[in-house]
Amino acid sequence: MPTRIAFARWRSDVPSGGNRYDDELTAALRAEGFDVREHPVPGSWPAPGAADRARLRELLLADPGTPGEHWLIDNIVGSAAPEIIREATSDGRRVSMLMHFFAADERAIPAEERARLAAAEAEAVAAASAIVATSAWTAGEVARRYGRTDVAVALPGVEPAGLAPGARRGGGGSPRLLWLARVTRTKDPLALVDALAGLRDLGWSARLVGPDTIDPAFGREVRGRIAELGLADRVAVLGAREGDALASIWAETDLLVHTARSEAYGMVVTEALARGIPSVVPAGTGAVEAQQGAGGRFPPGDAAALAGALRDWLSDARLRERWRAAAAEQRRALPSWQRAARSVAAALAG
Repeated sequence: MPTRIAFARWRSDVPSGGNRYDDELTAALRAEGFDVREHPVPGSWPAPGAADRARLRELLLADPGTPGEHWLIDNIVGSAAPEIIREATSDGRRVSMLMHFFAADERAIPAEERARLAAAEAEAVAAASAIVATSAWTAGEVARRYGRTDVAVALPGVEPAGLAPGARRGGGGSPRLLWLARVTRTKDPLALVDALAGLRDLGWSARLVGPDTIDPAFGREVRGRIAELGLADRVAVLGAREGDALASIWAETDLLVHTARSEAYGMVVTEALARGIPSVVPAGTGAVEAQQGAGGRFPPGDAAALAGALRDWLSDARLRERWRAAAAEQRRALPSWQRAARSVAAALAG
């Protein structure tokens, strides 16, 4: 096992699953007795400037290294700097990469930039001492896209939570839907908004929760679409929520709707399961792995199919009960951060 782990990571200014994974993993590794040194990497990752690259190179190569030390680098940084990883590993250092997501899947960037990001990531994956993926789906995608098959998996943990009142109640009252993610084109809240436009004849309310300042123009587009479709009295856009405010929203939720066009795992899906809340997730993504069958699926981006899945759930009390029961069952065996830490440590020691 490594005696010391140096963790090079970038921290977003707004809440993100990647930041939370890194924070929880660091705490769990330390709880397991590992000496973890965090090294914040500032810059405009995954599109760094020359100064950003120079700082990363100095961080990885400035000193002769510590015996037994193993570098772990978040892929939002590492995937954009393959030449630095290659130089470090060629110099005898162990530098592994933690795969949270695929930058080339971001829908808000031009196709040429996506191709450049994918090519750089392929080089970084090849150069790294080891690859740790945050889901089996992500590991499979690394193999499919980049040809590397020796990928370890460290599933995100989830903190135990009480059963949400919405998940406990029977068929009374209008169901309450939650969409919880960054308001970006890749997370695709418009798929839910458009789906809900065809369900006005049914009883429901929905909340869209998550940072909406990353792409302000898109945030305005989402609000505009809600108003245009006449849904402002039933769909609330709340912005980012954390702590007690978010806990209160979870407690009032009956169904999580996750609409990401690309998703490595979807920690929000297991957070729903921890509360006995089922979900509807995009098929063919890592969110299916997180869901564990407790809910429904739809083709990513297909608002009509999503509307059909939601109509089935809203119209069928027995289906709602089956999904609730499945979520309650799955919450008994959710992954822990301790297990994630041990998986990462084993991968770094390999």
